[in-house]
Amino acid sequence: MSEFKYLIITIIFLIWMTFLDTHSWLIHNELNVEIEQLEAQKNELKKNIIKDKNTIDILNNPDSLEVYGRTNYNLKKENETIYYIEYRDSID
Repeated sequence: MSEFKYLIITIIFLIWMTFLDTHSWLIHNELNVEIEQLEAQKNELKKNIIKDKNTIDILNNPDSLEVYGRTNYNLKKENETIYYIEYRDSID
């Protein structure tokens, strides 16, 4: 009988620690998944910050600012005509 008592106590303890306790395995697992997601988001945001810093460095130069405006926003100077040439690929 005493052998079963220890077995029952051990099983109850394992169930308690796995599911019922505030420091249970399930809660720790959920928190670890959330930490991994937040770290991935943090790394992505760091990449975006580096990309934005590079863009700011480029835009600080007036000559490159003009090139950036022309390529991304189709800006032009006064009395200037821009012709767009479409290139047709021979694979079509």
